[in-house]
Amino acid sequence: MEKITSKILVFSFIIGLTLFNSSCTKDLLDQVPTTDLGAAQFWQTEADATIALMGAYAAVRPLFDRDYYFDGHGDYTRVRGISSTNENLRLGDAYHGGNYNPTGYGGSFDKYYRYLYGGVNRTNYVIENVRKMLPTASAASKPSLEAVIGEARLLRGMVYFRLISMWGDVPYIGNIIYSNTEVENLTRTPIAQVKDSIMADFTYAFEKLPTKGAALGRAGKPAALAFRGKMHLYWASWNKFGWPELETFTPNTADATASYTAAAADFKSVIQDFGLTLFRNGEPGDWGTMGNADVLPNYFYLFLPIANGDPEMIMSFTHGGTGTGQGEELMRDVAGRTHEGSQCWVFPYYEIADRYQLTTTGDFAPKLVPMNPTTAGARTALNSAVNPASYAGRDYRMKSSIMWDYEMSIGLTSLKSTGYTPFIYKTWNAAVTIGGVKYTSYNTDAAVYGYVFRKFLRNYGGLGRSEGDYAYPVMRLADVFLMYAEATNEVNGPQADAIDLVNKIRRRGNLPALAPAKTASKEAFFSAIEQERIIELLGEGQRGFDLRRWRAIERVWNPPYGLGVWRIDTHGANRDRYYQNLSELNYQQNYIFRIPPGERDRNPNLTQNKPWL
Repeated sequence: MEKITSKILVFSFIIGLTLFNSSCTKDLLDQVPTTDLGAAQFWQTEADATIALMGAYAAVRPLFDRDYYFDGHGDYTRVRGISSTNENLRLGDAYHGGNYNPTGYGGSFDKYYRYLYGGVNRTNYVIENVRKMLPTASAASKPSLEAVIGEARLLRGMVYFRLISMWGDVPYIGNIIYSNTEVENLTRTPIAQVKDSIMADFTYAFEKLPTKGAALGRAGKPAALAFRGKMHLYWASWNKFGWPELETFTPNTADATASYTAAAADFKSVIQDFGLTLFRNGEPGDWGTMGNADVLPNYFYLFLPIANGDPEMIMSFTHGGTGTGQGEELMRDVAGRTHEGSQCWVFPYYEIADRYQLTTTGDFAPKLVPMNPTTAGARTALNSAVNPASYAGRDYRMKSSIMWDYEMSIGLTSLKSTGYTPFIYKTWNAAVTIGGVKYTSYNTDAAVYGYVFRKFLRNYGGLGRSEGDYAYPVMRLADVFLMYAEATNEVNGPQADAIDLVNKIRRRGNLPALAPAKTASKEAFFSAIEQERIIELLGEGQRGFDLRRWRAIERVWNPPYGLGVWRIDTHGANRDRYYQNLSELNYQQNYIFRIPPGERDRNPNLTQNKPWL
């Protein structure tokens, strides 16, 4: 694609993703680059437009399909580093260079900023060229071409949504850029104006897309409507809670109420008008037995390819699997060496375990007690964190999401199963006997809090650590349920239909319905919604964005100049301390990201966010 490089890559933040492979089919990788064909040869048929659209999906996919790294900005997932596919080693990875710790991250996403604009450029390329096809298109072809534009506009809206969520005001580019002179003096567009353009993209997409996407990984009307609702919800949050670090933004209570109301309307339509259902109807399935993994709850399978195309997956990005160079890296990121030499870049903090409620009461269990297993009786002590019995009778999503001592998973080497391997914290790749059966313990020495993820961990052979074919979800129906509950609660307090939706989410964990006290007030119901967002969306990249839009960093990590918060392990050792004696400026820099200095060096019209001056 040399021509597109010389013709369009004129401003560094546009370069990001012009060279990424197609996300949908292997055959499309062998197509002649559309940008190397003259207009007389290309942009003639629906097939041409679709091929170009696949390029846009390919450009945007790597901006969202590893969002689980962003969970490191929250309080329940540790991200010690990130992996990289062979594809991305050649071409660069938008997520690389980012800081995924709970603090100190706002100045580390210059590369991500640049690659987001690469996604903007690729979508603009499709939108503009397919629009030119409309005047001469046949009546039969016009709806399909408009749907292609709709998909590209949805993708563009997603990218700009991410840009403003992190940086606030950003330059808005709505056309193909051909010359440096077009961008060398750009200023930052006010966030309200960018938001309106995002809404216009989502609305157009909703109007033009089919009810169901044309293929796995392609968007339909529910995706456009869900993202529009989410944009409304974020706009409402910023107006309610404020965003003082963004000097050009003035919160408005009336705007907050109007946006919560609009969000609720969009989410309600997604829920009611398209026949969507939770995976396996939201039924919990079976827990199985403690320490075994031959039977696992339904929630576990939601994050395996068996769920690809399920109605709960409102929008997802596909991956090619073995031999395509387009596999997802989930197993490599969450698993240890026993699983195809994976590297365990991502794992849970100890504190997540206490968030899983009891199936009997529907409320929290007594807090776990960290104990060193060398202490006499530690493995059998009541509520001991190293006593497997302490985890019995909890939310089924716990069994599906994390592993504690003596929980099993299937080891994998050379694409074949090596049989069950027990996770025993600090007992790595060791010979152990359990119930008279000899095992080799799970080698995952990178995880240092006492737990590892089961969520996203494949339990079958045949695929390498970087060859997953899971269609990674960027919008799930369960998230829509919870966002609807949040939006309606902000406007009218706890509503019966919203409570019912939250209870449906709890049902998949085999939890009883919320007790009356949990829905007695707006504040109580918000806490219940937040609880479900923590558990249901663990490891999916939502928590850090939630904390920022709710202005909740101080609530979670304590106010500035305080002692901060330790993160400990199941043995009682202090592992990491966050937010200790940090100034107000440090907090401010976590609420808004730094405009890349390199971009400002090239364009002095780009102002800097206040905390980064």
